[in-house]
Amino acid sequence: MNYLLLLIGVILLTAGGEALIRGSLAAASRLGISPLLSGLVIVGFGTSAPELVVSVDAAMSQRPDIAMGNIVGSNIGNILLILGVCALIRPLSVKPTALRRDAVTGLAASLLFLVLAAGSALGRGDSAVLLTAFVAYLGWAYWSERFHATASAEVHKAEAEEFSAMPQSVVWTVASVAIGLILLIIGSRVLLGGAVGIAQDLGLSEAVIGLILVAVGTSLPEFSISVIATLRQHADVAVGNVLGSNIFNLLAILGISALLQPLPVHERILNFDQWVMLGSSFLLLVFLYTGNRLNRWEGGVLVTGYLAYCGLSFSVFSG
Repeated sequence: MNYLLLLIGVILLTAGGEALIRGSLAAASRLGISPLLSGLVIVGFGTSAPELVVSVDAAMSQRPDIAMGNIVGSNIGNILLILGVCALIRPLSVKPTALRRDAVTGLAASLLFLVLAAGSALGRGDSAVLLTAFVAYLGWAYWSERFHATASAEVHKAEAEEFSAMPQSVVWTVASVAIGLILLIIGSRVLLGGAVGIAQDLGLSEAVIGLILVAVGTSLPEFSISVIATLRQHADVAVGNVLGSNIFNLLAILGISALLQPLPVHERILNFDQWVMLGSSFLLLVFLYTGNRLNRWEGGVLVTGYLAYCGLSFSVFSG
């Protein structure tokens, strides 16, 4: 039953995130919001909506290990699993100028997490730092792309264009947003119930469940968008989607969660997972800057790394 709850929760979160993004993009189009801002904010926030709802719900339910594990695990899975699979499907050729800012920001966000987590807990002061950094990133990104026509602007515009069949009427636009939010809220409750039950049944810590099962489930919107973009030969969108999601996760979602409820950092995250997150961010940066592409063998390295990470999570670091 717990596994069924987990599956149902993932389905509801995925459907809710999809409906929310499509409704929000339709509303943005009606309000005359530029494709640049739509791709940067709406798609970036929308694909991270499952992580946001689950982490906030877990934090408010006094389950900080799931809240923190979901964010850190999603960032690890986004790079090692999602981009690894995409590169195995088709080598990802990217323009360095299109992704340089977000790749460096993603690495900097991981370093900032290490610094703040060194105190073994994230309080409201740490939340203020994260949210300030996120607002600064959004301002910098929009200003640089709006007034300097950088290549990354085209990436964010293309992210918005990956979505088709958006609601055409005002009624359906509002309904899509409302249904998306409802599904996200219900899905988070169902998924949390299943995840906690599985942890208890298997004798695993909630941190492990959050880092692997919950994180993979909430990352499905990023997975679907990146795979679709890869099949359409939009490599910059596939990579940009993952980088943007990781920045949203660490700066915005973790910041909001810690603001609502201070979060202790589990010992295994301090000793193991945060270093995997930092290492995967650095490895991606190296791969993208050597040859301006993510080859199949590099994708294989990423996927193998994720499988090794999962194996260690359920064996050496299962407590």
